[in-house]
Amino acid sequence: MATISCFSLVQPKLPIQSTKLSPLFSLSKPHFTTCFYSPTLLPCLVSYNSSIFKRLNPLICNCLSTVSPNNTHYEFSDGSSDVELRLELGDRNIQSTKDIFVDANESFLTVRLQCSGFPKTLMETSLYDKIKPAETIWYLDDTELVVNLKKHDPDLKWPDIMESWESLTVGVSQLLKATSIYLVGDSTEINQKIARELAVGLGYTPLDTKALLESFTKQDVDSLLIDEGSDAVAEAEGVVLESLSSHVRAVVATLGGKNGAARRFDKWRYLYAGFVIWLSKSEATDEISAKEEVRTNIQEGSQAYSNADVVVKLGGWDADYSKKVAQASLSALKSLILSDKKLPGKKGLYIRLGCRGDWPNINPPGWDPSSGVDPPAM
Repeated sequence: MATISCFSLVQPKLPIQSTKLSPLFSLSKPHFTTCFYSPTLLPCLVSYNSSIFKRLNPLICNCLSTVSPNNTHYEFSDGSSDVELRLELGDRNIQSTKDIFVDANESFLTVRLQCSGFPKTLMETSLYDKIKPAETIWYLDDTELVVNLKKHDPDLKWPDIMESWESLTVGVSQLLKATSIYLVGDSTEINQKIARELAVGLGYTPLDTKALLESFTKQDVDSLLIDEGSDAVAEAEGVVLESLSSHVRAVVATLGGKNGAARRFDKWRYLYAGFVIWLSKSEATDEISAKEEVRTNIQEGSQAYSNADVVVKLGGWDADYSKKVAQASLSALKSLILSDKKLPGKKGLYIRLGCRGDWPNINPPGWDPSSGVDPPAM
């Protein structure tokens, strides 16, 4: 089983510039989540930070779950404040409850049996969300093992006991509240592949700025670069992003590299309309160096991609693992939104006010970005 290790970096609030209008929402940098992925090492390593710059707090969140090597059948139900798991034990020769091992921490569950002198794992999985381990209860009911887990967030509906591709696509789709997703990074191809995986899973519309740009101009991007130059291509993609900014339930793959609008700080006005995932190639070879690379990326802020809400560090790339990277991205988005459930609504307000470039400190309706009065510092 592969896991995701998370950490949190807390950012002090930045000073707000004095203006005649007070912002409707004045936020510190939104939660910036990072995943390290390598097909030859861990499938992914996610780093989760609730703001930026101040201290490093280790968290645990597992991305990929193993239900059981023994094909255990289970039933799951979600109550108002707890969840219940029923595992079918069948005709296994269980002498007493001492033959059963149930271990639940805040985000992981393990169930093992001692059968005929040999331990067998029935379930070993990351939980869909956090629980209160001290309040875990389990008992036998005929041929079933019943495990009751107390939810950390009683208002959150769990689609399943485990965090899997299936549960994440259902759960994150509900949390997003129709907010679109944008994929940015240095590879157009990777952006496109992950965007398609996410769109299919979430039931969103897959959109591709490269295809839209080529359809509109009747030229391929390579020809446009030769004829017009990279500045013109970035400007044209910016126009496409403007037209897409009012769309909901879409996953948008953007142009990669220096020719894309997302590479330029002045082109993010319309990208802020959705949740942005940065698919970033990494020089890291392990979890520790990946964390340090993330910290450096955030502190330097030298790349416009650092404006993203989620960053997925790619220590390697294989198209066959697209769904694993997409799953890690959904896990990060879930953590992000659960840390501030108002974020999708704030994105919606930002769109309704015209995507004026004042994210995340949204100014009142009367604020005019062309007036010369800057929005509060981000």
